[in-house]
Amino acid sequence: MRVNRITSVFFLRKEGLSKCGRCKQAFYCNVECQKEDWPMHKLECASMCTFGQNWQPSETVRLTARILAKQKTHPERTQSEKLLAVKEFESHLDKLDNEKRELIQNDIAALHHFYSKHLDYPDNAALVVLFAQVNCNGFTIEDEELSHLGSAIFPDVALMNHSCCPNVIVTYKGTLAEVRAVREIEPGEEIFSSYIDLLYPTEDRNDRLRDSYFFSCDCRECTTKEKDKEKLEICKLNDPPSAETVKDMIKYARNVIEEFRRAKHYKYILCLTLTPLICELSLEKMGAVFEDSNVYMLHMMYQAMGVCLYVQDWEGALCYGQKIIRPYSKHYPSYSLNVASMWLKLGRLYMALKNRTAGVKALKRAIAIMEVAHGKDHPYISEIKKELEDH
Repeated sequence: MRVNRITSVFFLRKEGLSKCGRCKQAFYCNVECQKEDWPMHKLECASMCTFGQNWQPSETVRLTARILAKQKTHPERTQSEKLLAVKEFESHLDKLDNEKRELIQNDIAALHHFYSKHLDYPDNAALVVLFAQVNCNGFTIEDEELSHLGSAIFPDVALMNHSCCPNVIVTYKGTLAEVRAVREIEPGEEIFSSYIDLLYPTEDRNDRLRDSYFFSCDCRECTTKEKDKEKLEICKLNDPPSAETVKDMIKYARNVIEEFRRAKHYKYILCLTLTPLICELSLEKMGAVFEDSNVYMLHMMYQAMGVCLYVQDWEGALCYGQKIIRPYSKHYPSYSLNVASMWLKLGRLYMALKNRTAGVKALKRAIAIMEVAHGKDHPYISEIKKELEDH
């Protein structure tokens, strides 16, 4: 099943791609993509030139600015609003706490600061509603390795409810969102996607759902909690840790993970020398209680692997990836993009380290998942197959 698109915002951040010759800050996959986006980018281009390196609106602000501009130029429903219009999005305004309301006011201030000469604004109350709607209904766009590319809204896709046992998966091709089944769906059966990372145990997933989307999940996975024991596996010791020790360590792990999540969400910069140290100390502390397959251990290993990749420590990244992949395959649902991206990273690392046999095997595993999730004709599949041919 294919879903229409809204080209409200789609930021590519890869070097070496087409770049706006005026502001030098907007990147595109190619010249055609750049030309197609000009009606929207001209909203920002002059401001980018004026502010230069001080141009720092959040992606949420940029996305909201584009929505406002599009609503002015296209007051009628767009092609991606056949079933649901942006104005009909749920805002959960009555459930926002003071912190979330303050963040929205900060975004509104940034919108006025960076776009004051180029936009006609509704009043503050209407902007609060719009930002709340975008926060609840926005989509994160990622590449084949799940590296962040940008944010977008797809109104009709947003109609799907959440389940921790999803029967479809949403992927992206340019500015198009595509929805594919990952298991048989009976006639009349509701379609569910997943709004969150499904690695974590039931309590963590529902904390995230309540914080971001204001509901709790009652799917089979959340009702039975049947995977929680494996996800929270404790070290098998002659003198096992007490229940209180385990409880305290879970609390510690959740706090560390929340700090990483906040740092990513609010764009805090974690020093490259500090992040590996945090990961190393956390892994050492948690490792006294948790098995390596415990999801909190996996989270810290993934963070450490990311740092290794950033500083081009291929051996270090490979070591972490090898520890991660098997538990990932067990904890995540079938055809998970998280598992596919890990196999892809491992395959490319093996190739870079001249282990072609292992590299080919890992890349083929990634392709097997991605052909279901992305479709066999997706450019990512072609790129990976070309990598296999070139090696």
